[in-house]
Amino acid sequence: MTLPPVITLDGPASVGKTTVAHAIATQFGYLLIDTGAFYRAVALAALRANVPIGDAERLIALAAQLQIEVLPADGSNGVFYRLRLNGEDVTAAIRSADVEQIVSQVAAVQGVRQVLNATFRRLAAQHPRVIMVGRDIGTVVLPDAALKIYLDASPEVRAERRRKQTGEPTSQDIQQALEQRDQRDSQTTLFYPAQDAHYIDTGNLSIQAVIARVQDLIADWQARHGQT
Repeated sequence: MTLPPVITLDGPASVGKTTVAHAIATQFGYLLIDTGAFYRAVALAALRANVPIGDAERLIALAAQLQIEVLPADGSNGVFYRLRLNGEDVTAAIRSADVEQIVSQVAAVQGVRQVLNATFRRLAAQHPRVIMVGRDIGTVVLPDAALKIYLDASPEVRAERRRKQTGEPTSQDIQQALEQRDQRDSQTTLFYPAQDAHYIDTGNLSIQAVIARVQDLIADWQARHGQT
């Protein structure tokens, strides 16, 4: 069965990208690469090495020397992949509050983005099937990807989804944080659907319905390429 060798899955935070990507990766044998986790790994390394977030030169040098590996996981307890930093499993550590506080600033450093983009392209070339999740994968990182998908939803919908995940009593603060993150992302990435991306508004869809839409897009791709 011929499948698109690379699928890009872009969109804003809390739109369900990683959950959808994991379902597709599991079904079709793709390697799931969550690019945001790599930026978190750089942020974690910067904290550990006491590298100031405002020192772009040192951040770039740090990013260039890190060894970051991604491994499949079964999705239990919401863990869709394992991430290793210089051989250490940091899957939990990259989700700490300290990392959360600075990761957007780290991702805003263009030199860091260039270093990691080269890593993402190398991973895509090394593996026969990759589904890559991020903000600008279809526009910047892998513009020639076989199948591009952009998931979207309003800030209100995304905030309510995040509230349910975290158990926080109100989504107002969450929505404000998401909108601020969207603004930062729009300044540092080509944060919009690629011209040839398939746009899916997930606002009124369950996660299973979104997965089904992506499965249909894969089937359509196979049909266009003479496969069923």
